[in-house]
Amino acid sequence: MTKTPEELALMAQAGRLLASVFEMLDTVPLIGKSTLDIDTLVERFIVDDLKSRPASKGQYGYGFVLNSSVNDVVCHGVPSSSDVLRDGDIVNFDITLEKDGFIADSSKTYMVGNVDPAARRLVQVTYEALWIGIRTVRPGARLGDIGAAIEKHAKRHGYSIVREYCGHGIGREMHEDPQILHFGRPNTGMMLREGMVFTIEPMLNRGRRSVWTEDDGWTVRTKDGSLSAQFEHTVAVTATGVSVLTLRSDEREMVRRRKAA
Repeated sequence: MTKTPEELALMAQAGRLLASVFEMLDTVPLIGKSTLDIDTLVERFIVDDLKSRPASKGQYGYGFVLNSSVNDVVCHGVPSSSDVLRDGDIVNFDITLEKDGFIADSSKTYMVGNVDPAARRLVQVTYEALWIGIRTVRPGARLGDIGAAIEKHAKRHGYSIVREYCGHGIGREMHEDPQILHFGRPNTGMMLREGMVFTIEPMLNRGRRSVWTEDDGWTVRTKDGSLSAQFEHTVAVTATGVSVLTLRSDEREMVRRRKAA
């Protein structure tokens, strides 16, 4: 369940490459583009520019490079030419990348055009919840500490947490042990050790936490039709704390300021 220094270096390489995919997407005007357009764009960038493999394509029979989850879609949304992004939408792109045998996994919720304040608040609180979970990671902490911190932040702001899906260990395989729940009790669960690598990926709903899956077997929606947001990073437990392997350039200054404080 732990990685060697050599394996961690390869995972960090995959993480940096995946971060650059989101940095590329940050420059793309999303209004009017279909989620299939984005899937095609990301595949070309990963394969042609980064000389890497989109790890989600073919995984469990899935036919696309990314998941595109719009508005009330919680996760695993399937790209489609008819799913056109419109002003006011929120959309999560969940992307994986494999390089030299190791996989990185990350997601980001984008606000498309003029998003109303309630939706913006959901996106912001979900992003905060991700980082609150990340900041609990260190040797000697327990898995329950991560979930408890995320759950407390979500409930403080009146949001529910989806319980059917969780973070996961990652390395040569997309899904490895342990599972990382986004709810729980402090001081419970497995103790974290240096060299463990896993994802943290909370999904927060404006309404109830109940979800349902469409007939395509992939697309998961909120049962009450409320908005849902998600963010995800791949992280490694270090000797002194945590390293975010999929950290994007826009986040580096935030992390630096936090460490300085």
